[in-house]
Amino acid sequence: MKLIKSNTLYDGIAERKNLFIGFENDEITFVGSNKPKDEAEVIADGQHICVTPAFIDSHSHIGMARAGEPSQEEESNEQMSSIYPLANALHSIYMDDPSFRESVESGVLYSTVLPGSGNIISGTAVLIRNFAKDIRDAFIQDSGIKVALGYNPRSTMEWKGHRPSTRMGAIAMLRENFMKAKKMQRLIEAGKKSIDEVDPTTEVFMDILSNKHRLMVHLHKEDDAMVLIQLVQEFGLKAVANHCLDVHREEIFAALKAVSIPIIYGPMDALPYKVELKNESWRNVEKLLGSGAKFSMMSDHPVILQRNMFYTLRHLLHFGLSKSNAISKITSEAAEIIGIQGIGQIKPGFKASFVVWNGDPFSLTSYPILVVAEGKIVHKE
Repeated sequence: MKLIKSNTLYDGIAERKNLFIGFENDEITFVGSNKPKDEAEVIADGQHICVTPAFIDSHSHIGMARAGEPSQEEESNEQMSSIYPLANALHSIYMDDPSFRESVESGVLYSTVLPGSGNIISGTAVLIRNFAKDIRDAFIQDSGIKVALGYNPRSTMEWKGHRPSTRMGAIAMLRENFMKAKKMQRLIEAGKKSIDEVDPTTEVFMDILSNKHRLMVHLHKEDDAMVLIQLVQEFGLKAVANHCLDVHREEIFAALKAVSIPIIYGPMDALPYKVELKNESWRNVEKLLGSGAKFSMMSDHPVILQRNMFYTLRHLLHFGLSKSNAISKITSEAAEIIGIQGIGQIKPGFKASFVVWNGDPFSLTSYPILVVAEGKIVHKE
């Protein structure tokens, strides 16, 4: 067993003091105040040592929009069709993106990577390990189908395929595909069609209607949040609202909560570069907190660099959230929202993925001195 002696432990749920964390192979086996009697190697021990779970970025394009490459080589948006759910973000990720190394050094070990928002439906999002050498080892699970509402999918009319010029056109195209899938479901249930007769795109929409896939929905404005609620209620969909930066009234966040739509919020500290973001403000997070809606945080890398995602938590502290609850937004609550078990907390049975800091992570003088990824030291300062 290897041991970390922490002065402060943010375990993904609460703040705890003066605890040992033990791990063997890739799993945490012990968390307690008394050092285990078994022979154990103490690999970190200090008066100011603080430990957090490894961070999870709930929404990014890391590995698709890559550091050190010209913009025309980025692969976050496939331009051949406005509705193409068969695309998979994993197939456009290069793990030699230098940003992965910087993220690991900063304690961000897991990323949800999504296709971009230039299409109405742009494909499958994936959860990956930032510390893996290739996409085979990086892949953990699919994380939903990316959908975009609002301005972005109507801003790409010069791309190939049948494309909308208005938001109502985009929603009409989306509803058309859901209606077609519902009709096909009824025909199959009636024995008039077989699943072998269904085209692959319609089959994905049928799986969405059956809740085999959830939707990861890009939106910013309040009226687009209302559209999402209407779609969820009309078709019985499972969805996660992504961004929501222009939402500036608490009742809109509360409305999402009322229909069990969690939020992946952000990226905070980015430039509001379009009209769709004219009501964006870091102060909007006060309304989000006041609503009681379930949410996690994102980087939307490279919109803000993933290595800087932790620093956006300071806005949550400003409006009264505790340090432990703020950290949960990129650890345990992020894991819950993206639907992954076994990461995001420091407790026996969870993956041994955590960050050892030389002091309080919220101090500008603190930094990770040791990063452990599923039992392996991947960074040591």
